[in-house]
Amino acid sequence: MSPTWAGLAQVGLLLLALAVVYKPLGDYMARVFTSARHLRLEKAVYRVGRVDPDSEQHWKTYAASVLAFSFVSVVLLYLIQRLQHLLPFDFGRTASPGVAFNTAISFVTNTNWQSYVPETTMGHAVQMLGLTVQNFVSAAVGLAVAMALVRGFVRAKTDRLGNFWVDLTRGTVRVLLPLAFVFAIVLIALGVVQSLKSGVDVTNPDGSVSRIALAPAASQEAIKELGTNGGGIFNANSAHPFENPSSWTNLIEIFLLTVIPVCLTRTFGVLVGNKRQGTVLLTVMGVLWGGMLTVIWWAESHPNGPLALLAGGAMEGKEVRFGIAGSALFANATTSTSTGAVNSMHDSFSGLGGGGTLLNMMFGELSPGGVGSGLYSMLVVAIIAMFLAGLMVGRTPEYLGKKLGKREVTCAAVAILAMPTVLLLGTGAALLMPDTAGALNNPGAHGFSEVLYAYTSASNNNGSAFAGITVTNDWFQSTLGLCMAFGRFVPITAVLCLAGSLAVQRKVPETAGTLPTTGPLFATMLVGTVVLVAALTFIPALALGPIAEALA
Repeated sequence: MSPTWAGLAQVGLLLLALAVVYKPLGDYMARVFTSARHLRLEKAVYRVGRVDPDSEQHWKTYAASVLAFSFVSVVLLYLIQRLQHLLPFDFGRTASPGVAFNTAISFVTNTNWQSYVPETTMGHAVQMLGLTVQNFVSAAVGLAVAMALVRGFVRAKTDRLGNFWVDLTRGTVRVLLPLAFVFAIVLIALGVVQSLKSGVDVTNPDGSVSRIALAPAASQEAIKELGTNGGGIFNANSAHPFENPSSWTNLIEIFLLTVIPVCLTRTFGVLVGNKRQGTVLLTVMGVLWGGMLTVIWWAESHPNGPLALLAGGAMEGKEVRFGIAGSALFANATTSTSTGAVNSMHDSFSGLGGGGTLLNMMFGELSPGGVGSGLYSMLVVAIIAMFLAGLMVGRTPEYLGKKLGKREVTCAAVAILAMPTVLLLGTGAALLMPDTAGALNNPGAHGFSEVLYAYTSASNNNGSAFAGITVTNDWFQSTLGLCMAFGRFVPITAVLCLAGSLAVQRKVPETAGTLPTTGPLFATMLVGTVVLVAALTFIPALALGPIAEALA
């Protein structure tokens, strides 16, 4: 089978697997967040936390709970890293204050940006007790916020959005834990390492001895992808054969990082009482995802330069066991789902291919986006699209029976503009720093792309890296950490404010002047809004980096 047909077969298998689980998993998640029943394990958690699971919260209280939980998580994760010499399985490894600060914010914000070498910096206890735990709960926070926004559309004349602690617990216990447990076993069966040893010594052909690092990789790999986290337990991430040994594990990992964001559109349709609403969102996500996959795959198969053309494609930085198709599919999936995992080095991609991964993130990572964050980001764009439509016809916009006035549009605008603000400010400030040139492995347009990619990845809570920039100095550790924090919590606060504003409204009936939101016209408006916002915001920056490189 030719590489092209093999790649198309992978895409077909992925889409088939997602289609099979779309309805059952989407419906199941809808039941999880609407059930009045509390599991015995959940009741124990509520007793320990002194939470009344039957009480509900105002949006301000819900937002305060999110921020407080995240702040405490950052502090605890920082302390776990700094005190890891007191924990078992530390192997003498240490994390500096800058690395610990950056990593704590990174994993709590679901970014999983890594400015360290895991094999020499993090012991197994830190990986399991700190980083893996955050892989679960940071994803559950995104789920909780998405459900709060959906309740804002569903409910009427109330100031209550549910209970954050209940949503957090259910998302973890009923959704993430069971799926991660099953797929960790699947990955072990397919060759992913699961070991508490620090490594194994091997004798080289010349008689010298080298040590190959080992880790409890399968258990972290499953939730790393399922929760759209992405932090690797090895430095090479999903390009490492102990994390991703074959084309089958590669396909399974791509399935894991897309399955919950895709199925949440079904959950949304079920909860709002109109499944076609979810279908429209899924269609828009699919169009953006498929379009960018085509661009990246084509760019890597038809690169500039005689050597790459002679090799049949841009294979530098890619694993032979995945090839161009498997690498392009993974790169597209990871940058469109706020997942920092990589199975190839994006720094080695062609100008157009690397620009495609950048643009995926600049869209706001909503095709299909992260766990929870993809859904609420798409709904924010839907509100902006309806507002623009209302301006064109001179009518107060409505969406799902709720009027979109000044407060709602302001919240949506804050949510959608927070990421570009910190991204562009961070990139601009870094380029002015004299130490930045020394951190780059490449000059010119590609070097600019490395800086732009770093701040794009951090501000979008993605976590993937071009791998061509050294970000270990205090400037990068601090500013990238701040970008992660602002890029996560400003939109979340704005989304919860939006949810509270929607929930207090009464439902307005549809009239002849109401714009239908279940047809191709609305889907086209959504795609146009995503592309238009990204184009107006980022084309100047892209022109200085990947576009200039592609035209060179």
